[in-house]
Amino acid sequence: ETPSGGSSEEPLEEKPLQEGGSPPGAPPGVPEPPRAQPPGREADFYCVKWISWKGERTPVVTQSENGPCPLLAIVNVLLLQWKATSCGCSQVKLPPQKEVITAEELMAHLGNCILATQPRDTSEGLQLNFQQNINDTMTVLPKLSTGLDVNVRFTGVSDFEYTPECIVFDLLNIPLYHGWLVDPQSPEQVQAVGKLSYNQLVEKIITCKQASDSSLVSEGLVAEQFLESTASQLTFHGLCELTARAREGELGVFFRNNHFSTMIKHKGHLYLLVTDQGFLQEEGVVWESLHSVDGDSCFCDTDFHLSHALGKEGASVAPPDRRLQQRQVDQDYMVALSLQQGQDPPSVLSDLELARQLQHEEYQQHHPHPPHPHPPPPPQAGGRPAGERRQRQKPDLDCTLL
Repeated sequence: ETPSGGSSEEPLEEKPLQEGGSPPGAPPGVPEPPRAQPPGREADFYCVKWISWKGERTPVVTQSENGPCPLLAIVNVLLLQWKATSCGCSQVKLPPQKEVITAEELMAHLGNCILATQPRDTSEGLQLNFQQNINDTMTVLPKLSTGLDVNVRFTGVSDFEYTPECIVFDLLNIPLYHGWLVDPQSPEQVQAVGKLSYNQLVEKIITCKQASDSSLVSEGLVAEQFLESTASQLTFHGLCELTARAREGELGVFFRNNHFSTMIKHKGHLYLLVTDQGFLQEEGVVWESLHSVDGDSCFCDTDFHLSHALGKEGASVAPPDRRLQQRQVDQDYMVALSLQQGQDPPSVLSDLELARQLQHEEYQQHHPHPPHPHPPPPPQAGGRPAGERRQRQKPDLDCTLL
């Protein structure tokens, strides 16, 4: 598969802009948000999944088969950014009871958000530049329903050949990432790939294969082998660079295998928003971890805890041993991610400490008020109560018996 975001679907028919760059019917100099094709096929309607995000119900637009993932990835970033107003665009919010949304509505929300990015500086140069960017963006927006043509460079996770499609991300201040990088510890591949984009590298391979110089032929074979060995379009070096480059709490768009996903970095780890319509009713499945180049991942809930196939009742009144197991699994998962990425593992509680913590929580739930005082137990050796003695002995619990 090529790394262009194109789709096998036929592109939407674009109406030519009137002279001056404004769509028909728009006031001079103020383009209107583009309208999608009239609803006539199933892909024009998308189900809305409501999740609890930062304490409030927040919508996420889900994707049916062959849906417009660039459009949904961008819109979902804006929906999850409802508290973030620093991007300069207006907030994107949906009515609380919204269950289905059309492509036309999504385009309108996106177009309004782009128009709201107008700079405060009223200098003629900036205004003309903004107007040109808006006109270019309105031409590109209809392609969001079919796929964007992006051309990655293998030198950095934010390196793409600049095309008109990239201006959408620039205006909305949404970072666009990929993880298809050359390993710097492979000098041959670094030499063969260089600073070329994907399209340029494919052209180089074809040219080198036809060359009479054996060194060029060899270099072309190395480049071809790189593309074949990294067909997943995510390398280990790329994953490490992506984790280091993304900022904590940052929402962005991740491009891989012709697919655009909403991505976030949480506590040093990367997660992709689950937008598959098949998980529409799964409230506990919100994020998917991105910690492996082999596609091995885990589903997480809105708080980035591992998801399990539990019903609502089972999840809310899980017994202490089940919750102990859940916390232990979460800790094991975080330690594994830290070790894989070469980071120091977080401090981990022992099983006994976890059990005591859960027991204390259970006690607090059933005894919200302080219990009646009881006679203190006989003092232990050293004159300290048993509770204080356990506190002093607590570090011994971290030792491992061999």
